[in-house]
Amino acid sequence: MNHVQTEPTLQYVTCPGASRTDPQTHRMAYWQWGDPTNPRILICVHGLSRQGRDFDALAGALSDTYQVICPDVVGRGHSDWLAEPAGYQVFTYASDMVVLLQHLRQQVGAASPMDIDWVGTSMGGLIGLALSTVPTEVTGARYRRLVLNDVGPRLRHEALVRIGDYLGQPMRFDTEQQAADYLWSISTGFGPHTPAQWLALSRPLLRPAPDGAGFVLHYDPAIAAPFKTMSADSAASGEAMLWQVYDALRCETLLLRGAQSDLLDAETADAMTARGPKARLVAFEGVGHAPTLIAPDQIAVVKDFLLA
Repeated sequence: MNHVQTEPTLQYVTCPGASRTDPQTHRMAYWQWGDPTNPRILICVHGLSRQGRDFDALAGALSDTYQVICPDVVGRGHSDWLAEPAGYQVFTYASDMVVLLQHLRQQVGAASPMDIDWVGTSMGGLIGLALSTVPTEVTGARYRRLVLNDVGPRLRHEALVRIGDYLGQPMRFDTEQQAADYLWSISTGFGPHTPAQWLALSRPLLRPAPDGAGFVLHYDPAIAAPFKTMSADSAASGEAMLWQVYDALRCETLLLRGAQSDLLDAETADAMTARGPKARLVAFEGVGHAPTLIAPDQIAVVKDFLLA
């Protein structure tokens, strides 16, 4: 293998339009750790309003073994924003991941489908489930091991309402610390972090305001539009489909849960250990939605599972 990158490099792939009404291609950014020719690939995908640098600690711990790929899902981070907000849907995101996997397969020169590992936090886990329904001959990849971080087929509607209350709100901050304090106020479920850890997590979520005065959040506020249309009825119908997808998984699966999570309840987590891939469940005390995979004990659980 070539020299291992101990810091991430920013790369891009060009993805097709999200819909017939939005036929424009868009670029999806991704952070690449480790040796770019390494065929052992770990994809780490973030939550709803986050971005790929969330996984710096985990990627740094695994980049000597894996080529670690951490996308900025479209509309977030360094990726393009969509012209049509209706395109901000899981199936758009999964389609973009197909393009990414095809690109990575070509990059490593794999003649046959690659075995990949996937870590998905919240929305990133739902994208992983959606991607599992795409035939291997299309993606050029198949799951070897899957980590679902505080997400499952049934999501508590109260938590979705809580997230919807702050998602997409126009915010401006005078300083990075002011922004970090605000982000902490809506993210206490992430569990204990030192001030330095939280500031490091918060910085990639900011960009200079267009007029140069202060900072704004590094995502398209329009990602909130389709999210806010979700009702209890639509969530219930989606749940039935997601259970079918989960039950069809044929890879080893690890389910992480914040023991105080308001999104993934204990009953759903227990059901996920008894059906489908019969996930191994690990819960972290003192954490809600969702574990950030920064604490050494959280990293160790993921690392042990992936490298076992």
